[in-house]
Amino acid sequence: MNYRQYPDPAGLKMVSRDDFWRSVYDKVPEPPPNHTPGADRITIHEDTNGDGTYDKHKTFIDGLSIASSFVKGRGGVFVLNPPYLLFYPDKNNDDVPDGDPEVLLEGFGMEDTHSVANSLRWGPDGWLYAGQGSTVSGNIRKPGDDKHAVHSMGQLIWRYHPEQKIYEIFAEGGGNTFGVEIDSKGRTFSGHNGGDTRGFHYVQGAYYRKGFGKHGPLSNPYSFGYFAHMTHHSVPRFTHNFIIYEGDNLPESYRGKLFGVEPLQGQVVMSNFEPQGSSFKTEDISRPVLSDDRRFRPVDIKMGPDGAIYIADFYEPQISHREHFAGQIDRSNGRVLRLKGKGAGFLPPFDLGQQSTEELVEVLKTGNRWFRQTALRLLGDRQDLSAIPMLKKTIAQQSDQSAIDSLWAVYQLGGLTDDYAAELLEHANPFVRLWTVRLLADERKVAPALAYKLADLARTESNLEVRSQLACSAKRLPADQALPIIANLLTHDEDAEDIHLPLLLWWALEDKSGEDGKQVVDLFENDDFWKQRIVAETIAARQMRRFALSGARQDLILAARLLNLAPDDASREKLLAGFEEAYKGRSLSGLPQELTTALTKAGGGSLALQIRQGNAEAVAEGLKQVADEKTKKEDRIELVKTFGEVKQDSALPVLLGLLKISSDAELSGAILSALQSYSASEIGTAIIVRYPELPQDAREIAQAVLSSRKTWSRQLLEAIDRGQIEKGSVSVDVVRKMTIFNDLQIRNLIAKHWDNLEGASSAEMQEQIQKVSTLIAEDSGNPYKGKVLFKGSCGKCHLLYGEGGRIGPDLTSYKRDDTLRILLNVVNPSAEIREGFETVSVITDDGRVLNGFLADQDNR
Repeated sequence: MNYRQYPDPAGLKMVSRDDFWRSVYDKVPEPPPNHTPGADRITIHEDTNGDGTYDKHKTFIDGLSIASSFVKGRGGVFVLNPPYLLFYPDKNNDDVPDGDPEVLLEGFGMEDTHSVANSLRWGPDGWLYAGQGSTVSGNIRKPGDDKHAVHSMGQLIWRYHPEQKIYEIFAEGGGNTFGVEIDSKGRTFSGHNGGDTRGFHYVQGAYYRKGFGKHGPLSNPYSFGYFAHMTHHSVPRFTHNFIIYEGDNLPESYRGKLFGVEPLQGQVVMSNFEPQGSSFKTEDISRPVLSDDRRFRPVDIKMGPDGAIYIADFYEPQISHREHFAGQIDRSNGRVLRLKGKGAGFLPPFDLGQQSTEELVEVLKTGNRWFRQTALRLLGDRQDLSAIPMLKKTIAQQSDQSAIDSLWAVYQLGGLTDDYAAELLEHANPFVRLWTVRLLADERKVAPALAYKLADLARTESNLEVRSQLACSAKRLPADQALPIIANLLTHDEDAEDIHLPLLLWWALEDKSGEDGKQVVDLFENDDFWKQRIVAETIAARQMRRFALSGARQDLILAARLLNLAPDDASREKLLAGFEEAYKGRSLSGLPQELTTALTKAGGGSLALQIRQGNAEAVAEGLKQVADEKTKKEDRIELVKTFGEVKQDSALPVLLGLLKISSDAELSGAILSALQSYSASEIGTAIIVRYPELPQDAREIAQAVLSSRKTWSRQLLEAIDRGQIEKGSVSVDVVRKMTIFNDLQIRNLIAKHWDNLEGASSAEMQEQIQKVSTLIAEDSGNPYKGKVLFKGSCGKCHLLYGEGGRIGPDLTSYKRDDTLRILLNVVNPSAEIREGFETVSVITDDGRVLNGFLADQDNR
């Protein structure tokens, strides 16, 4: 694939672009052949004499625009050309399209050509798998079928079944997903555009960390957790694409190692790749490819049929949205490099497509993964059912890799009958069992006898990864088949500390907690169920939180039933904690009587929860504890926050009184934040009187509070006008915020004291960058003084080697030797805003203006 049209789609005009380089275009491009032709093309390069040099070249299709990947199979070539997935027929396999392409899917987002849908490849189950990057959206549908569109925002792994015409999200979240790897066991991986990891291990139906501030929450408001990337030591960003090497060209010691590209560093990394529970961890070993050439930018990596590793080199001075969109890009310099073993020969010309079905079945037993995967795809293309007996013979006689590959082939040929699947659930190879489970559940329902077998396997299965897949597959099955599987998996107390299993089981159970919620609660009727570690540590509180957060009457009734079923105080405490989490920031008015009774019977929960219920005695006790200096500081702060979230008129004089005498920065900050929820004008007066004596951190909060309401903003500006508050102590950002009220008095006072609220001009910023660059070149800096300066300014927001704040991105893994780029972001902090660190402004119904980072949101 020649990605030469990047970064600008052909024939489109950019209307706007946001801080994350997400673009809006003037129209949706037409699919080929009615499109505006671009510079992308698919070319074929062949080594006809086996000397290791490509001597025959051909173009399969050209004129594409932002075409990111393709695969061959099923009588043609599938091309991922956002916003479309296309199929070019080539039944006679002459590498010439038989006609115009068929549009299989439409709606792949094009907001950012750095992160469009990408990396199309065959999965062993006959589905096409691919990634979607972090700065695009999805509205995926069959052409013209808007009623069944699948919507998404940001990074994920998706798949498409070419025969059944089904599109689905395989797993949600991850890094800026540009790359998909599937290993010999059928596990799915992708890299990451951040640091401190080599990437993500994706399991079916799971949720992963993503840029929440950028895209909002996960699509499931009741996920209550997500998986992180694979564990790794601290390293600079980033490795967006990697392979697990499973060839025979390099020495045996390289087999099973991770090889990843590092485009910012201009190198290729090799890492150990080892199990961590049901997932994996990595550790760097070496950099097998290094270069002093600053233009070396490896962006893709694959294993070829010869077992060598092939690396696509972008060969550009920088990897950057800004420079690329400004036209600083040379499309003539891309290279492909080959990494091969010393003394390894070259493959003579071959064509697996000319081999017989029997020969292809034998290829499945070879050591080179490329040959096995290609043979599997060809068997799926041919649909020669005569292969099934041969494949079953291999599965019966072998318990190695050949049994797994043969199972995939049997499935693609339609040979996985119910009776045969029941046999395979007892196979010696755990991955044969795992994939039998997965393939059965992909049908969304199984025969009753198989449902019983799956539930029994969940109870007896000794392999952790198989249990992981059983949890994933249970989520896909109807409740009557899924719940027995889940119940038996929950008996494995040893899985309570696994990196995946507890949350996978929660997600499976949550999936049945809507229409089938009563059946879910039925599980809790057994007292022994509550004693299981995963139930006690992961499930119980989340189950209550899920019912409470829904707010639907039938779910609140189920929440009451859960409370009444709790067998002991410890279980009730967990349920009440989950309930309290759901109702943070909300009143408990309007609860059904059944739940109110159950809460009272359970002891009412914490003091804060009782305050949320409007209990007069609890409110009085809470205010008493807030005012009492002997109350633990953390308890006072928690109660202050509660009175800020659930406004009580009786709390206002107590909070104002405490503000007058508090000298603790943390407590003062909590009081100020709580007061923001009330609207009385005397609040502004009280804060202004107290302002000069507040600690610096609390002053910043006071400014945010005062600028959040029109009346208080006037009071703040009037205090500045009469000299009560120093103008220099109020940040320009706060002043800008007050302009949103569009009030004449506020506008006049701002104009009187601030000549210009605009930021520095481009010329001024360039001058500052040049000035600092000169100082750096003199090499006269003092790192000890620099550290003090960092901690007092940048370090308030940014972490560096574990020290600093957590408001901005952690700088430890950034490429800090790129001086010009660092300087640009120091002088102009808004030049690039990493996902999750953008500012959000909120105007509330009661007249407040709030600025900050989006920490969390739910369906309330």
